[in-house]
Amino acid sequence: MIIIKGKSASSGVAVAPIAAKPDASDEDRVTLLTSLNPEAELRRFHAAQEKVIAQLGELAEKARQEIGEEEAGIFETHQMMLQDPDLVDMIEGLMTDNHLTAEGAVERAGEQFAAMLESMDDEYMKARAADVHDIMGQVLRTLMKRDFDWAAKIDHPVIICADDLTPSETVQLNKDFIMGFVTSGGSANSHTAILARTMGIPAIVHTEKVIGEDWNGKLAALDGATGTVYLDPEPETLASMKKKLEAEEKGKEDMDALKGLPTQTKTGRSIALYANIGQEGDLPGVLENDAEGIGLFRSEFLYLRKNDYPTEEDLFEAYKEGAQAMGQRKLIIRTLDIGADKRVGYFNLPEEENPALGFRAIRICLARPEIFYTQLRAILRASHYGNVAVMFPMITSVEEVRAAKELLHLAEVKLHEEGIPFDPNLEVGIMIETPASAVISDELAQEVDFFSIGTNDLVQYTLAVDRQNAQLEELGKASHPAVLRLIHKTIRAGHDAGIWVGICGEAAADPELIPIFIEMGVDELSMSAARILPTRKLIRSLS
Repeated sequence: MIIIKGKSASSGVAVAPIAAKPDASDEDRVTLLTSLNPEAELRRFHAAQEKVIAQLGELAEKARQEIGEEEAGIFETHQMMLQDPDLVDMIEGLMTDNHLTAEGAVERAGEQFAAMLESMDDEYMKARAADVHDIMGQVLRTLMKRDFDWAAKIDHPVIICADDLTPSETVQLNKDFIMGFVTSGGSANSHTAILARTMGIPAIVHTEKVIGEDWNGKLAALDGATGTVYLDPEPETLASMKKKLEAEEKGKEDMDALKGLPTQTKTGRSIALYANIGQEGDLPGVLENDAEGIGLFRSEFLYLRKNDYPTEEDLFEAYKEGAQAMGQRKLIIRTLDIGADKRVGYFNLPEEENPALGFRAIRICLARPEIFYTQLRAILRASHYGNVAVMFPMITSVEEVRAAKELLHLAEVKLHEEGIPFDPNLEVGIMIETPASAVISDELAQEVDFFSIGTNDLVQYTLAVDRQNAQLEELGKASHPAVLRLIHKTIRAGHDAGIWVGICGEAAADPELIPIFIEMGVDELSMSAARILPTRKLIRSLS
């Protein structure tokens, strides 16, 4: 038996034969790099581009039917990326100016774009380098008339092993046969990990060893919770995995039994459990896990998946869908939280040495009121269709809150004049995610209807620990006394002013911290949808 360790991306247990992703063969590699006929190469590239865009549309529809809107949105984003003017200009320039073949130009441009993304500080944007590799790979295979459909040929239960998987590969997998994923590369933000969590399949990423084709067909046991893979497991290990599987099934039944039950301690103290989502496609998971509301609708994806600023109608339709799906359950929409660490080309943001402390979130919104105003109108219009609230991120002063509320009031006046309905009692909240806002929380509480404490950034700014630096991971804990004191101070200030206070971020689902937060008096906890029922179970066990 060989034991391999990696990082957990999705918990659970799987036992099945290995199916390793084949290595790229020599015939798939680009060998002809130069051409004396740029016009012909341009025509070949544009024909391949059009064909891949059509194929991506087909994959989007397949993903929408079999997995959900989130995965479908990935392929729609890929379609837009393949039409990105900067990328296309680079490819065309390499053909016309450098006399590269279409294959050579696509390969080189893809490598340069991917390298640019991988150099960014933001983990989400780093993970998008895999998107570029996927798209360029599809164009190359189309140009070279190669068929690489190994994923579609799997016809029996397996554990998939690979360096990483592209979105186009993952969506072609027959989900009935995929028991687990193991990748030597990738991250918790990779599409393999996202797909695994969406499907409830155990997954391990960033393993210390590559599991290659020589292991095909051999038995493996995977423990997603511990990040451990057992190759050729011994009988004792198999027995242990079987027990874990049985416990897992029992645990799922126990979780289902919690649906519809109130989230309250044994002494009757009620806590609202809300879910965090990135886009409207995440709504089914929220409802399936019986979240009592949405504590954070991140608006970034509505901008990241566009080639230009989304219109008021684009935003309104997404927010309206969320409001209608949630009914009377609260939907809290966070206004745009984007910056130099989350690159959106059409924003034309300057490069910054320290984006976390730079031009981002509410600072951009107040500096570019036309963008902010469009979003606020969309949120107000959506408020007519459900229980909607708005929340401003990255607040550090009372003046910022007042400026944001002033623009919100202007949007209300204009909508009223136009006869467009909205909720005149729309709740307004802010995120407490800087030490500054926590320290002056008593003043800020006079301006708003609720606080949501963003623990991820609050930890980063309070402890001077970069969230993206893996070497500092052990130092960036929400359990640090300084962070807990700021959280406690914020909760007291909110309650003194008669407003409710929630906690959002990884700490909100931490079993060790939840009893502390409840003792502090927190009113709401907001987390990933999959953590709702386990957290409800924990809270109902507390005295």
